[in-house]
Amino acid sequence: MKENVIFCYSGTGNCLDMARNIAKKLGDTDIVMMRKYPAVTDVRGAKRVGFIFPCYGGGLPGHVERYIRDIKVSPDAYTFGIAQCAAYKGEGLSKINAVIPLKYWAAVSHQCTCIWLFPHDLMMPKMGAVEAQARSEYLADRIAEDVRNNVVSRKKLSKALLNRAEHAAWPQIARKQGLTLKANDNCIMCGTCAKVCPADNIKYTGRAVVFGDKCISCCACVQYCPQEAINFGKITEKRERYHNANVTVDDLNQEIISF
Repeated sequence: MKENVIFCYSGTGNCLDMARNIAKKLGDTDIVMMRKYPAVTDVRGAKRVGFIFPCYGGGLPGHVERYIRDIKVSPDAYTFGIAQCAAYKGEGLSKINAVIPLKYWAAVSHQCTCIWLFPHDLMMPKMGAVEAQARSEYLADRIAEDVRNNVVSRKKLSKALLNRAEHAAWPQIARKQGLTLKANDNCIMCGTCAKVCPADNIKYTGRAVVFGDKCISCCACVQYCPQEAINFGKITEKRERYHNANVTVDDLNQEIISF
């Protein structure tokens, strides 16, 4: 096992990009992806253990909260959590902290990928994708330095109670919105949407794309479609697509990425 382990969920690349940038600075690091059940859950041999994830509906995405309950961390390990969000960090960090106490945490804003809800350039502070990426890389360097030095956050992690009701309702909101997914005539039957979906909500038969009722609203199918053929009803038809330019579909589907 590597000295450092980072558990990462990433829908459209921003969190994986952040995790890789931190891992490069730390060295001797495994990134364990959490889009599906993690390939490794017992990391009691790691010196540092981190969690990097986006804010979905005010909380953790998909089944991440359940997965985290299965992770075994040494009581002596340095632990950290990074939440990426468009505007507010939500309750995700506090949810992790309740299971695995975090010694260091940070929230980093980046481009919004849930474009049925907001345009992708809605972030706080507002900036373009190139500028936001540069900011993310700068902050990754700072965070990596803090983690390397085992810095402990001075500010107490709030429970974000205002986000609790929002996140409790989010699975049903995401599911309902997912029922509006459709592929238009631009679809070339490449199968990218099915490959990038972390919820197994999309079936590709070679002749048709079929959307199910398990959408978690990561929006990866919409953002990574090379033809911009997939939309949530009519809401996203005229909205610009966005995914992290440094992260491919194959990157997202790796189980463990080592540095």
